[in-house]
Amino acid sequence: MATPFAVTEATPRAGRALTVFAAYVKLTKPRIIELLLITTVPAMFLAASGVPKIGLVVATLIGGTAAAGGANAINQYLDRDIDQLMHRTRHRPLPAHEIPPGHALMFGISLAVAAFSFMTLTVGVLAAALAASAVVFYAVVYTLWLKRRTAQNIVIGGAAGAVPVLVGWAAVTGRVEAPALGLFLIVFLWTPPHFWALSLVYRDDYAAAGVPMLPVVAGIDRTTQQMWWYAVVLVICTMAFIPVGGMGWPYGVAAAGLGVWFLRSVRRVRTDSSRRAAMRVFRDSIVYLTLLFAAVAVDAVFGRVA
Repeated sequence: MATPFAVTEATPRAGRALTVFAAYVKLTKPRIIELLLITTVPAMFLAASGVPKIGLVVATLIGGTAAAGGANAINQYLDRDIDQLMHRTRHRPLPAHEIPPGHALMFGISLAVAAFSFMTLTVGVLAAALAASAVVFYAVVYTLWLKRRTAQNIVIGGAAGAVPVLVGWAAVTGRVEAPALGLFLIVFLWTPPHFWALSLVYRDDYAAAGVPMLPVVAGIDRTTQQMWWYAVVLVICTMAFIPVGGMGWPYGVAAAGLGVWFLRSVRRVRTDSSRRAAMRVFRDSIVYLTLLFAAVAVDAVFGRVA
């Protein structure tokens, strides 16, 4: 009897194992996890005012990866109905019938529980609780509630993606302090122009799936306008972080230069709202955040002695 799933009894055993393994890895959305870790480690450097303990960094990254992977797997379980309607997501493991939905859900929950337990033992209760809160917020508040009900879904839901900086800070200090909240705000404000750029590229997909992303609900002009103003406030906040975080000239120079460059990138999509231009802003936003947080880490190590 034929099975609805991609892996069949006719598939060689080694091939089946590799296919299933690859499908579970895809459930965790590795590219998104990489972006989260990019913000976690520099926050740890700043909290330590230098290089944190390597063992602590490794434990935080392992726990953070498991937590984020679990959240992403649960997200794909909950979104499997709309994922199969969108060209961008129809090849994910569940729409492609590579993994049974129930298995994906249990995998996600297991990863999240394992992450909390591991981080509690190796990093600290506060860091573990913050990571767990991000899983719940992303899976329940964003995926189940906000994503399908409001055009402000990514604005509010973006808080989940900003939590890793709090996790990194708490891992080092055992507390959440003003500089950590400043980094949280930076990632929070960065998320709308970053994700709205992607939603401009795939606005037809979101419309077909009935997801009220801003370009679908408010149109392209309103979306690019909102992207611009969020980018402006973001750059202002990155400069305001200099006194809040006690930053030195390495961060200050980088934040100013990167801010001008990113504003120019977002500004271009106001006059050229093509999918190609929007994708360029999306990619530029990733480069911007990566280099900005790299500057945070560099400043933490060298800025204090400059």
